[in-house]
Amino acid sequence: MNTEIKIPLYAKVAQILLGIFILFYILYIGQEIIIPLVFSFFIAILLNPVVDYLCKKKINRAVAILISILLLIIILSGLGYFIISQMIMFGEMLPELEEKIDTLFTDTIQWAAQSFSVSPTKINSWISQMKSDSLDAAKTLIGPMVLSMGALIAVFLLLPVYIFLILWYKKLFLEFISKLFPVEKHKTVSEVLSETKLLIQNYLIGLLIETGIIAVLNTLGLIILGIEYAVLLGVIGALLNIIPYIGGIVAMALTMIIVLATKSPIYALWVLVLYGFVQFLDNNIIVPKIVGSKIKINEFISIIAVLLGGAVWGIPGMFLSLPIIAILKVIFDRVEALEPFGFVFGTPKPAEAKRNSNNSKRKVKESNS
Repeated sequence: MNTEIKIPLYAKVAQILLGIFILFYILYIGQEIIIPLVFSFFIAILLNPVVDYLCKKKINRAVAILISILLLIIILSGLGYFIISQMIMFGEMLPELEEKIDTLFTDTIQWAAQSFSVSPTKINSWISQMKSDSLDAAKTLIGPMVLSMGALIAVFLLLPVYIFLILWYKKLFLEFISKLFPVEKHKTVSEVLSETKLLIQNYLIGLLIETGIIAVLNTLGLIILGIEYAVLLGVIGALLNIIPYIGGIVAMALTMIIVLATKSPIYALWVLVLYGFVQFLDNNIIVPKIVGSKIKINEFISIIAVLLGGAVWGIPGMFLSLPIIAILKVIFDRVEALEPFGFVFGTPKPAEAKRNSNNSKRKVKESNS
């Protein structure tokens, strides 16, 4: 007698939606703990080859890990010092920049008043109201921002500790993951772990190379145009470009605003052309050759992942969304029941898509017969 209980489709959908809601809720409320751990995990994987190389040179593993972390801190400190020094130099011209921005606003108000038959007084009142609302909002955000800065400093202090412990207990964690699955699945688990490690290492290295290339292209272009503080703007633009899809637009808008306040409007147009050209090179040559070859996720899923990451974890979530989705794809491709999700995440070639379609049609015919 078959006593198997069949769950209705609507009940299965409800269970899946409830599970997704609970997962995202946990990720949201636990972001202060989870985000540093995820960053530490990625950085530890990036540093693992350096640690292994030092260990092969007969250096104690704990010392090798400390040397790797110290090298990373020195590199990041050098980059931070460069950016801060450039920002201090940029701060010297802030009074002049503020004056030019006020002049630009005045000219814009006059143009709007003449073009749309709106009195300058009304426009000025709108702007004053916006400034007042912005000031009130800023005052309410000062307290949380101070607390957030304190939490951010605490996270940066904890990152080296997390990275050290992850690298030190690497074998323990790998053995723990293996024990979660039966022996016959160990080969698949090992393949998933190896592929995940290579994916993260290659992706982060590719991302660093891409950022360096974008920084050089932005800086050279701005220097040719004669833009002040071209190096600072070029580097900031490259760092913002790390955030998929959104960062490049923000970098371009920020540079255009500064250029409008310091140069004639034609230079802002040239900046638009420059950043558009760099984005074209980035999207069609640099990313496909350097970064895109590491993570094969289609654009539709990528955009959704970035938006979800931003909604749950803010800017860190936007950065982490693509590698996390890529790791999920590796897992989905190895688990038979989840293969359809791995397929929809990827970017199959036309011939592969046609072959999969033919296979699906053949399976349908076989099931009907």
